[in-house]
Amino acid sequence: MNTTIEYFNERAEHFFSDAFTITERTNQDRFLSYLSQGAHILDFGCGSGRDTAYFREHGFRVAPTDGSSEMCRLAAEYLNAPVRVLEFNELTDADTYDGIFASASIMHIEYDKLVELFPKMHRALHRGGILYASFKYGESDFYLGKRWYTNMTEERLEELSTTGNLFEIVELGSFGNEHPDQPDFRFLYVVLRAR
Repeated sequence: MNTTIEYFNERAEHFFSDAFTITERTNQDRFLSYLSQGAHILDFGCGSGRDTAYFREHGFRVAPTDGSSEMCRLAAEYLNAPVRVLEFNELTDADTYDGIFASASIMHIEYDKLVELFPKMHRALHRGGILYASFKYGESDFYLGKRWYTNMTEERLEELSTTGNLFEIVELGSFGNEHPDQPDFRFLYVVLRAR
């Protein structure tokens, strides 16, 4: 049983305040550069709501969701707006969004669940819609405490992203850890366009 949501519920206050120590917005801006002004975004695993607020400040419509009910409660207070409690595998929206932002979020489910999730995210997007996702770089999947990590190499992420020919890769790259108080490690990101 994946205990990640339980972990975030238990430590929601910590993760909420910690999110605001990260001021870098390169990945958010990268994602927005592929969208038209006013586009409809699913912030998929929104955590604190920090990115939802940033997207809204830049004129985008955003639907924030998170699997942790406690993170949703704190994000809703911060945003002064509802935040939907939604586990990743519960996504059933169809032809709804211009973009999905899954930054360091879907990495917390197992690889076989990711294989099932990508078609659901494709279905939720309009044709030509943009998906941004990021993962820690590595070849091994593991628990760190009660948090599950599915890590990616370039080859593994490319294979996952193109399975079923649902998406085309627009951009695939890496960046260092954005958190000021953690040791440096790499993330891989992918920008996909729905076929």
